[in-house]
Amino acid sequence: MSRSAHPAGPRHADVLPEGHYFAPPADLNALDPKVWAHTVGRNADGVVAVGGIDVKALAEQFGTPAYFIDEADFRARARAWRTAFGPGADVFYAGKAFLSRAVVRWLYEEGLNLDVCSGGELATALSGGMPADRIAFHGNNKSTEEITRAIESGVGRIVLDSFQEIVRVAHIASSLRRRQRVQIRVTVGVEAHTHEFIATAHEDQKFGIPLADGQAAEAVRRALQLEGLEVIGIHSHIGSQIFDMSGFEVAAHRVVGLLKDIRDEHGIELPEIDLGGGLGIAYTSDDDPREPHEIAKALTEIVSRECEAARLRTPRISVEPGRAIVGPTAFTLYEVGTIKPLDGLRTYVSVDGGMSDNIRTALYDADYSVALVSRTSDAEPMLVRVVGKHCESGDIVVRDAFLPADLAPGDLLAVPATGAYCRSMASNYNHVLRPPVVAVNDGEARVIVRRETQEDLLRLDVG
Repeated sequence: MSRSAHPAGPRHADVLPEGHYFAPPADLNALDPKVWAHTVGRNADGVVAVGGIDVKALAEQFGTPAYFIDEADFRARARAWRTAFGPGADVFYAGKAFLSRAVVRWLYEEGLNLDVCSGGELATALSGGMPADRIAFHGNNKSTEEITRAIESGVGRIVLDSFQEIVRVAHIASSLRRRQRVQIRVTVGVEAHTHEFIATAHEDQKFGIPLADGQAAEAVRRALQLEGLEVIGIHSHIGSQIFDMSGFEVAAHRVVGLLKDIRDEHGIELPEIDLGGGLGIAYTSDDDPREPHEIAKALTEIVSRECEAARLRTPRISVEPGRAIVGPTAFTLYEVGTIKPLDGLRTYVSVDGGMSDNIRTALYDADYSVALVSRTSDAEPMLVRVVGKHCESGDIVVRDAFLPADLAPGDLLAVPATGAYCRSMASNYNHVLRPPVVAVNDGEARVIVRRETQEDLLRLDVG
């Protein structure tokens, strides 16, 4: 999507296009199971509950805004991915979506591996108990210190992202008298997002080494000659929030072509291929994501077919779901502060959070759903824009939605599908404190990432 930037942020007074009919849902009290975590539902009093605890009790105990993650749902989704791909493949949870030591423990217990892309994520992974050999280390500009820590820790693989990094990792590994397992990340000329993909020369990006002009093949040749490296495969990532598998088909065809060229030139068949992540989730009822077993079947068939055509042994497949696991398992709970009707336009509903806890709407024009969760209502629907408390016109949480016309200050709203990237990308803009992450499971709730305090902010300010 192409957007025009403005110093004040996204245009904040856009109204629905003329002639466009944005229909309210049939039932404002309904919760679409595609969008909400598995244990979320309304109790007998009409109050939404997760893991057996209603949001009023959660708000009273933990405050708002706060992220609430359904632990049982997280574990179930992790198991579904592990089961779908089976023992002949590897599932690496993409830690950038959301990472904490509790999440690391859940991943370990459910049999998943972990993908990290910074020294901080690596430290969290190791501190949370993930065995180093089940960790993959990504990044387009890994520091010497990060590479050294990764190799010393014994990470299972480092994904090499440039010609300079090939030499850098090999040098550090040799100086430590190690032989580091690596994959080469290649740019295959495919960009996939949501329902569309572009298969034409998308090498204009910071990640990976282009297949074009033989650059990826040269990277493999150089890596194979260095004693500090053990090249185990090729890595490819084509986009995010993908529902259509067509992009993966084109990418697999091109990666397998590279594997064939490597065999023909060097006489070896690399044993692994990583197809990355980017699988989509439902943020609204209009989204229709695929189930893990459908994705596993499609990807396995694509790679097998391409390898058979190239007369190659089918390599071990790796995938990296992050959003697809954690995204649907959490919601953000807010309290309504002010309500500002604008005749002929919409009603602005201000909550006690905003772009500091969910930057994605302002950054990507991302779509979210929202619901009144502290009670039910039979009032007429009103078109609203849910906005935050920040001194920024682009501080929008949900751009367009319907809520009951009797909405009042003090009501609780929840925005579902905020498990991925919201806490990871949270900020202290306007010196607002980042919310806690609370895990809820079988009638119990516990903080896994605590709420920031003003003392935390001042402690970093050395004066």
